[in-house]
Amino acid sequence: MTRIEALKWIADIFEEPADRITPDTPRSDIQAWDSLGVLTLMADFDQTFGIILSDEEIQCMKGVNDILEILRTNGKLSE
Repeated sequence: MTRIEALKWIADIFEEPADRITPDTPRSDIQAWDSLGVLTLMADFDQTFGIILSDEEIQCMKGVNDILEILRTNGKLSE
């Protein structure tokens, strides 16, 4: 997955326009990134990529770049 594809995937999860999501977008700027949004993100990480997030990874996510880093760390993001 490319970075552009990953950003679109993140936008789709949080039902945001793709042009509003950048690596620098903080969690606070994404209205749907609430407790239900976290559950949706966790489920999609598992279903789409086979990535099970730890509690620490979930709590450390402060913005879009953190999601991209998880994809990168797990070999799912090509740059």
